[in-house]
Amino acid sequence: MSAVVFGLAIAAGALAALWPWLSPRRVAWPNEAPSEPDDVARAVSSLRDLRFAEAAGTIDATDAARLRGVLERSAFAPPDRAARRGAPIRTLGIAALLIGIAAALVAQSLPQAAGDRAPGEPITGSLPAAGPSTADLEARAKAAPNDVPTLLALADAYQKDGRATDAVATYRAVLGIDPNSVPALNGLALILTQAGQPDGAMVAVDRALSIRPKDPDALFLKGLLLYQKQDWKGAVDVWTVYLDVGEFHPAAPMVRSLYDEAKRKLTP
Repeated sequence: MSAVVFGLAIAAGALAALWPWLSPRRVAWPNEAPSEPDDVARAVSSLRDLRFAEAAGTIDATDAARLRGVLERSAFAPPDRAARRGAPIRTLGIAALLIGIAAALVAQSLPQAAGDRAPGEPITGSLPAAGPSTADLEARAKAAPNDVPTLLALADAYQKDGRATDAVATYRAVLGIDPNSVPALNGLALILTQAGQPDGAMVAVDRALSIRPKDPDALFLKGLLLYQKQDWKGAVDVWTVYLDVGEFHPAAPMVRSLYDEAKRKLTP
C-alpha cells in the first residue's frame, strides 16, 4: 500500500513539473538557424584542445575521458534540432503515471538487488564508453576519405592509442586535402615534439603560425620548443602573445609557471 501511495505522489509531482510545458510561451526572438558544420568544427577544435591539455598534464585522465566522450558525441552525433510541438495533456498524464509506477517499483526492488551484489560491485553496473571507437572512425574515414573533421578525429584517436605512425600518416592525408589545415600542422608538431624531433616540430609550428599568427596551440608549442632549447628570450616573447590570446587555453596554467621561470633566467 505504501508503494502505491508513493507512486501516486511521484506521479502528481511529475505532472506538476511538466505543467508549464502545456502552454509554451512565444519565443521573443527568432531562433538562429542551426549550422551543423560549425558545430562539428567547434567540437573538433575542442578535442584538439583536450589533447594538448592531456599532453601538458593539466587535466585528470578520468575527466579527460568523460569530456572526450561528450565532444565526440557532439562532433559525430549532432542532436536533433527539429522543432517539437508541445505534447497533449493526455500524453503528459500517462507519462507522469508511468513515472510514478516505475519509481514505486524501483523503491521496492533496488534495495534487494543492491543487497545481492558482490562486494565492491557497483549497483548500476558499468556503462559502455561513449563516443566512436577508433574502428568506427576508420570505417567513416574509409567511406568518406576527404572528410577532414573525421580524419582529424581519427588522428587524435591514433595518438591516444599510442599509434604515432598512423597519426602522422593521417595528419599528412589531411594536409594533402587542405595544405593550410592548422589543426593537422599542430598535430604533427605535437607528435614530433613528443618524439624528440624539435627541428621538424618547429617547421610545422612556423607553418601554422604563418597561416594563423595568433593560434594558441601553435604559440604554446613554439614557446615550449624554444624553452626546451633554453632560448629564454624567444620563449618569453612567444608566450607573451600566447598568454594574451590563449588565456583560457588548457595549457595556460603550465605556461604561466614556465613563463615566469624563463623571465627569471633572463634577469642577469
